[in-house]
Amino acid sequence: MNDFLFQLPTRFVFGRGVTDRVGSELAADGYRHALVVYGQGSVVRTGTLARVTATLDAEGIAHTELSGVRPNPEVGLVREGVELARSCGADLVLAVGGGSVIDTAKAIALGVPYEGDVWDLFSGAAKPVAEGKLPVACVLTIPAAGSESSASAVISNDELSLKRGLSSELHRPVIAFMDPELTYTLPAYQTAAGVTDMIAHIMERYFSGVGPVPVTDNIACGIIRSLIEEAPRALANPEDYDARANIMWAGALAHNDIAGLGRNTKPGGRAGGWESHGLEHELSAHHTQITHGAGLAVVFPAWMRYVWHSAPERFLSFGRDVFGIEPVDADADGVEVTPEEAVADAVAATIDELQAFFVSMGMPCTLGELGVTAEDVPALLGTLEQNKGAVFGELQRLTMEDARAIYESCL
Repeated sequence: MNDFLFQLPTRFVFGRGVTDRVGSELAADGYRHALVVYGQGSVVRTGTLARVTATLDAEGIAHTELSGVRPNPEVGLVREGVELARSCGADLVLAVGGGSVIDTAKAIALGVPYEGDVWDLFSGAAKPVAEGKLPVACVLTIPAAGSESSASAVISNDELSLKRGLSSELHRPVIAFMDPELTYTLPAYQTAAGVTDMIAHIMERYFSGVGPVPVTDNIACGIIRSLIEEAPRALANPEDYDARANIMWAGALAHNDIAGLGRNTKPGGRAGGWESHGLEHELSAHHTQITHGAGLAVVFPAWMRYVWHSAPERFLSFGRDVFGIEPVDADADGVEVTPEEAVADAVAATIDELQAFFVSMGMPCTLGELGVTAEDVPALLGTLEQNKGAVFGELQRLTMEDARAIYESCL
């Protein structure tokens, strides 16, 4: 187990009806003016936004609204939010929505004290600072990204066709309101994409360049097993409270670093090389209609098939602990196989099982299903190299030719 630094400042307010406690909790913490950030209308249609703002009004907390956050959130609205937060004197950014809304709120919070363009924080031209940054709170409506307690935010820049992440302890939310009943109305596709994203967050950490860390590995595989059990229940009965609650809590645990502690290569760093996320970010940057989780459902199994030879033991342990798959010394016809063949068969069965689960939820298994063609690959590689460099990854270092091969294997 490697050394690590871990501090989780997020306070979780979890359960039925906690949406109606937003104002009282924030007032107790001393907040007086919230910039309320939300998406493109679902929280309005469901009444969630009205419930939240009513609690703010009841506690005398002023609020200014910023709407219009889209999936794969764009930096233009972040810039607008920074100016709005400054002009209204907000002392808190309150996100009401899913990962895209929370990531937008995080970017606004860090952009307020920065005198330059907030994109500089995502491009690496500047670093976020603590002095003057605003705290972030959130009312989670879409479990998926784990942004409600993670140190990460991802923002797109349409002008540059880039999508970039920023990891900073400065924008971890200070409080997350998690009401599973808010997720009853989620479309099945959104639920499935969210579960896929959660599993990917865990696997990025699991398949790092670090060897076994038994306690953390058991946490990681246990969460994935729970998601595989709970997702079909939620899809079959969208108002199954326990299934929704377990999925919502799993989403937070998947990405607040607990599932990767001891697997990081430097104290305070995030475990894993995040290769599949890097490959997928280019898809949803160039094709903004692609849901992040759906892209991962295609890319992650393809990455696994390409790199497993670099760490076969790691893939075998994943197959055993998640799916109960072990190498066998004979094939289906009873013919003996070599140890090497047994390992290859077990790994292939593991990846097949994972992809079959994604597909069973309605996720795609090819890029063609997402509207991506071979003609798109050069553009994907161009921005991938801008974001990741000519060589990237941890479990296995990938060149742009490796990335090309992975993309093409998905078509």
